[in-house]
Amino acid sequence: MSTDPGVPRVSRQEFDALFASVRSWGRWAQADRGAWNRVTPDHVRRAAALVREGTAVPLGLPWNTRSGPDNSRPALHYMSDLGDVEVPEPTVHKDFLGVDYHGKAVSHLDALSHVAYRGRLYEGHVARDVVGAAGARFGSVEALGPLVTKGVLLDLPAVLGVDWLEPGQPVHAGDVAAAEQALGVTLDDGCAVLVRSGRFRRRRELGPWDVDAASAGLHVDALPMLAERGVSLLGADGDSDVRPSPVEGVHSPVHVLAVAAMGVPLLDNLDLEALSTACAGAGRYEFMIVVAPLNVPGGTGSPVNPVALL
Repeated sequence: MSTDPGVPRVSRQEFDALFASVRSWGRWAQADRGAWNRVTPDHVRRAAALVREGTAVPLGLPWNTRSGPDNSRPALHYMSDLGDVEVPEPTVHKDFLGVDYHGKAVSHLDALSHVAYRGRLYEGHVARDVVGAAGARFGSVEALGPLVTKGVLLDLPAVLGVDWLEPGQPVHAGDVAAAEQALGVTLDDGCAVLVRSGRFRRRRELGPWDVDAASAGLHVDALPMLAERGVSLLGADGDSDVRPSPVEGVHSPVHVLAVAAMGVPLLDNLDLEALSTACAGAGRYEFMIVVAPLNVPGGTGSPVNPVALL
């Protein structure tokens, strides 16, 4: 695993060839569900069989209302009723939530309408034709619904014997294969892959930093392997992309390949620390995962608190 974020570099021509090689356009009748079409009732039943200890581990971050180098658009939370608005008995307390969630501070799901490359969404839809001020008419989060499937944690710090991967450290295809072998897991059809870099352990011990400028994550050379295995979902404690980007002119190439080419929704900014501990304690890194995004017509994604069950 290289610690040099500049190695290897990928040209735009090479990246476009990679995009074409992993593209799954035209595969499913319900195209705006993308790779979630892979998950059948059999996948759900097999995932349920992985629940043995009865341990539920939430993966979402706390609602973050504090600005910082990794939270330029803090979430909103204020009280709208302190028991003094409605007629007495019973008194009630109400609060308001608001968030611009596509960023680095909120655990969220990216639907297929979130990412366009060369002006086109997954399945080749022209983005400006199907996404407007009223939301998305293709690939919205409401089309996805909930997902229940097998989850796999690629706990890279555990494999490498370190506390965390350093910002800018790329995870290559060979690293994914080595993690599979070391952790005794298999990435297979319909599974959800979660990649732990140790971001939030590092943040808690060393403080926040600008993760847009530097973060550990997948190199684009890992995506053909995920496409070949037929994964349905990719998530991470970052946003899956290594930063700085290794691809010239493309700031989020893993987003492009996963969402726009492969139709694989992304889970960004998961807190995987408790799951790492739970998996180590159970001696296994496979589990059932439940992802239930908000039902937002036209939404490009949703804040979410996925749950892993062991």
